[in-house]
Amino acid sequence: MVDLREFRRACHEAARRTGGQVVEFRIADGVTPNFHQGVVEHGGHRLSIVCTNDRTEPVVAVAEPRAIDGTAVDAGPLTFVDAPELVAVLAEFPAYRVLTPADLAGPFDARVWPGYHPGDIEFWAPGDLGETLFNYWD
Repeated sequence: MVDLREFRRACHEAARRTGGQVVEFRIADGVTPNFHQGVVEHGGHRLSIVCTNDRTEPVVAVAEPRAIDGTAVDAGPLTFVDAPELVAVLAEFPAYRVLTPADLAGPFDARVWPGYHPGDIEFWAPGDLGETLFNYWD
């Protein structure tokens, strides 16, 4: 499980050092989704720093903001975005493995990412690594 205090600190630090500000935290408090969001106003638009909640080594990425409200409308795959300035700051936090949109667009490999139940992979049929790591599966 992710340390929420550390995640908040990382989001605030990334926003501060890149001229942005955190405007909201969306903390997942149930089974789905399996990630938290720190919504950042950055460069004239909003981005979400997303962090998996169900991994020993939390994975962090930058995506378009999504609502966490349990509705099916918000259950699709995230849209990951390039934000090199934010990623550079987040990469300084050793607790996280930071991935880019290019990383997340690649295929899921169970040997590299153990801990995902083969039945979930077969049932949900994720299209790429990003869909596997950041999901609304129950």
